[in-house]
Order: sequence, then structure tokens, then C-alpha cells
Amino acid sequence: MGSTSARTDNEGLGRRDLIKRSAALGLITVPAIGFVSACATGGGGDGGKETKAPVGEKSAKNPLGVAKGAPLEAFIFKGGLGDQYAKDAEADYKATYGAAVKHTGTQQVGPKLTPRFAGGNPPDIIDNSGADHLDMNKLSTQGQLQDLAALLDAPSLDDPNKKVRDTIHPSTVEKGMHGDTFDVLYYAFTVYGTWYSGKLLADKGWTYPKTLSEMVTLCGDIKKAGIAPWTYPGKFPYYVHFNLFAQIAKIGGMEKWIAIDNLEPNAWTSNDGVKEVIEHYEELAAKKYFLEGSQGLTHIQSQTAWNRGKAVFMPNGSWVENEAAPTTPKDFGMAVGALFDGTGDAMPHGTLRVEPSEPYIVAAKGRNPVGGMELLRIMLSRKHAQNFATKVKSLTCVVDATQGMTLSPGLASAGKVFKEAGENLISLHLQEWYPALTDEKIGGLTGQLLTGELKAADWIRKTQAECDRVAKDDSVTKFKRTA
Repeated sequence: MGSTSARTDNEGLGRRDLIKRSAALGLITVPAIGFVSACATGGGGDGGKETKAPVGEKSAKNPLGVAKGAPLEAFIFKGGLGDQYAKDAEADYKATYGAAVKHTGTQQVGPKLTPRFAGGNPPDIIDNSGADHLDMNKLSTQGQLQDLAALLDAPSLDDPNKKVRDTIHPSTVEKGMHGDTFDVLYYAFTVYGTWYSGKLLADKGWTYPKTLSEMVTLCGDIKKAGIAPWTYPGKFPYYVHFNLFAQIAKIGGMEKWIAIDNLEPNAWTSNDGVKEVIEHYEELAAKKYFLEGSQGLTHIQSQTAWNRGKAVFMPNGSWVENEAAPTTPKDFGMAVGALFDGTGDAMPHGTLRVEPSEPYIVAAKGRNPVGGMELLRIMLSRKHAQNFATKVKSLTCVVDATQGMTLSPGLASAGKVFKEAGENLISLHLQEWYPALTDEKIGGLTGQLLTGELKAADWIRKTQAECDRVAKDDSVTKFKRTA
């Protein structure tokens, strides 16, 4: 992930029966094809169209049947995580298959690739992240995305006795589904929460609060010390939703949040967790606990102000350590805290929002979709999962890949709260299923809430109205979750 730059496209964790559901998905393995002019099967929602693409002889070392020497084109989002980690994997692909790899790093994935998909000449593999991402729901419905079942069922690079699906978090499979088709591979594993400087809190004698009320009290002390308690990127207020939405789920419970994800009537207005959380943010705004001018800041500007000690807390994801590195003091002690307790919470203290992120897709109509899947298999090796952690200070979907590594402060903190949360993990779909709704419509309301222009009751009422509008709009593809 990485900022406005950071948004990705589909969020869902639901730990309860992920393993059972992932094992029972019945995904189809692409049949063995032994000649270079064969067809690679495309995924998507229209029955899986075929596109002629080079396919090589399958073997133990080449289980997907990559054609030797067939060029590969990679289009990688270059945001908070950069794109060097992808280049490193591409170098291994090039060395293994003697193939040229054309690499493009950009923050404008959607604007640059929409016409290419429309023209039938998309790149083979795409990191579809950032504010200007492609609409994956639409692409999947159109049959533009390669079914990645063969990747899941291929042997892992590290252990040929283990399938790729057995080396990654089950939630990665769950989140990457469109209907019955797995066609999105979320490579990163993002920890969301309230980020702060461990050194600043220690120097001031402040303790990270456990509850919403303790946070309000601490904010008063912080303000008296001449520092703003909070900052946020007001130009992209959906960053606040990273915490705000998850806080609602913790207090109100996942069953009630699922109703929100599913756009059910009165899902916002009948949820006491919504009321408690939105009134908390209304109180922070009324007491002027946000850094003055935050409403006009970008993600980079708010992170810079935070790094310079102008504010103590900031909502963000674990990509922030890498993205903010140029302005982070060496002794900053970057850390992240879990969600706060409210009153009568449905989920226990320590609950955390953790989700697969950084969505990779393979174009079904690309020139080398099999090569695109093989590049993902390379990236899912322990070598490249550790390279990712080292270079961008973030986790991947590969289970226990960082075990034994010396981690950076932010990544170590993220790993710690992740471990402490145990099974008490939250993952949400709304922001990814309906980004125009959450980022633009609800985001606009959140921006007004944080500047004191909108009261909590009005935010809740208007948010429900916006969701009802989308629910009734037949032009918007709808999705449903049960866990």
C-alpha cells in the first residue's frame, strides 16, 4: 500500500472460518499444456475467456509452464512501498527464463491502463494500488482478470511439497475472490492503527491510552504541552476511516459491521458503536485536538508534520514507515497501537485491524499471463518476502516470513500488536467494494466532522443516506459477505 497513493481495492479478513472456506473453494487448476503456441486461460466472471499466449513445457522447476524467452511486462504502483522489491523479483524471473522484462513504475495505474484494457493490450502483471487504481470489480466481471487458481495450486518455490496456497495467510485467498474466482493476489499484509513516536511518549511521560475516554484525557494534556494531539491528511480524509471504521466494528461487533459492508438498511443508524465512535471524533474536533490546518494537508505533509513533533498521533497503515522515512528522525521510535476500548465492546482489548493489501492482478488478455503468475510465485518465496520486509518495512501475505529477522521499529511494533491480537482481528470490505462511496461521499462528511462543521448525528444520518443511495443504484455492482 502506500498513501493516496496508498489505497487498495478490496478488504476482507473474517478469521472465523477462513481456513475451512479457503480449503473448500474448489478452485480449478489450469490443465497441463506442453507446446509453445497453446492458450492460457483467462479468469473473470464471464466464463473465463481464452487468450493466445506463449506457454512452455511444464516441469518440476517450471510448474506453471512459462515459455522460455517470452517477454513479460510489469506495471507496478510506485507509492509508499516504492517498486524496487518488484524489480528484484523481476531480475530473478529474467535470469530463470532468459526473458526481457519491461517495468513501469507509476502512481497513475488507472489512467494509464484503462485505455490499454479497452484496447485489448494490457500489461501482463499489475500492482493495482493507489488513489488512481483500476476498478477490479468491473475488470473481473468483464473477464479481464486471469484466474489465479493455478498459482495457488502450484508448488511453492521454497518447498515443492507445499502448495503456494499453504504458504500464505488464508485471508489472502478470501479477499482475492470475485464470486468463485480467485483473481486478485494481495501481496502485502497491512497493520492499521494509531501511529506515534515511542520516544516522544517516553520523553513526555505519556502512556498510549487503552480507551477512548483515556485518549480524550491524554489529548488535553498534550494540548497543554503545546503540541497537537492528532493530525491527518485532510485532502484524503478516508485515511481517518482506517481507524474510524475499525473502531466501530470493535465496539459494535463484526455482525453489525457486516450489515454495513452489505449496505443493509439502517446499518449505520441502528448501531450503537457508530454513535459512540462518531461522537468521540466530534468531541476531538470540538476541543480542537487536531493540528490546525490538517484539513488542507496531503498524506506526505501530515506525516512530515507528525515526524517533526507537531502532532502526537496519526491514523495510518504500516506502509507509513517506509513512506515517511525521508523525514523520520533516527530516534523517532515509530510505533502503532491497537484499537481503543469503548463501552460494552463486542471485541476485547487489543483487537486490531489487519488486512491483506497491495493487490496484484494478471491480465487474462495480456501477452504472457503465465509469466505474470510465475512472477507472483517468485515474489511469494521466502527470499522475496524477506526482501520486501527489509526494503519497505512491511509484512507480506507469506506466513512467518520475517521470523528470525531484525526488524525496523515500526515493523517490529506492527508485528508485536499483531501477535498480541491473536484471533481478534478485523477486516472490512466497504472501502474496497465501494471506494467512491467511502472515499468521496463519506470522506467528505468525515472531513466536515473533523473541522467541526458537521455534528455526529448529521454525519450518521447522511452516511446512511449515501449508503442507501448506492444500495438502490443498479449501475453499481453489489457484493455480499457472511463472515
